Amino acid sequence: MTRPRTQADVDALKAKRSELSRQLTSASDRRKDVVRELQRAANGTEVGIRRRLDVLDERIVQLERDIAENGKALASAPGDLAFGEATTPVERYGPFSSVQLAAISIVGTLFVAAPLAFAVARALLIRARQPTLSPEMIEASRRMERVEQAIDAVAVEVERISEGQRFVTQLMTKAQQDTLPAGRAER
Repeated sequence: MTRPRTQADVDALKAKRSELSRQLTSASDRRKDVVRELQRAANGTEVGIRRRLDVLDERIVQLERDIAENGKALASAPGDLAFGEATTPVERYGPFSSVQLAAISIVGTLFVAAPLAFAVARALLIRARQPTLSPEMIEASRRMERVEQAIDAVAVEVERISEGQRFVTQLMTKAQQDTLPAGRAER
C-alpha cells in the first residue's frame, strides 16, 4: 500500500472507505436474511443455505480487512491532507485569485446583468400589454390617411380657385371704373 501524496489520493481513499462500508452493510443484511431462512428451512435444504451463509461470512471478513487496510492508508496521509486542508497554492487568473474572480463575477451579475434582465423583461411586458392591430384596422388607418391627403389637396385647389375669382373680380371692377364717365365715378 502506497502512502497518499495528494488530496485526490486522499479523496479516493475516502470514497473507497464509503463504498466498503456500504458493501459491508449490504452483506450483513443479506446474512441476517439467510439466517432467518435457515431457521425456517426444511431438513433437506439446510446444507445449501449453510454454504451461502459461509460464503457471506467470508465476504464480511474480507470487507473488514479491506476497511482496516484502507484506514491504515488514510492514517499514513500527511496531516494537512487527511483533514481536507489543501496545501496546494491558490490558483491565480492574472492579478486575481479564484476567490476574487468569483466575487467580481457575482458583483457584476448583481449590478449589471440583473438590471439589464429586469429592463428587458419590463419592456417585453409593456409590449405584451399593448393591443395588436388587426389587418382590417391597419387597412382602415391607411384609407383614412389617403382621405386626409385627398381633402388637403381639394382644399388647396379651392383656395386657388377663390384666389383666381378674387383677381378676376378685381380686374372687372377696375375695368368698369375706367369705362364709366368721370362724373359718375365720383359719386
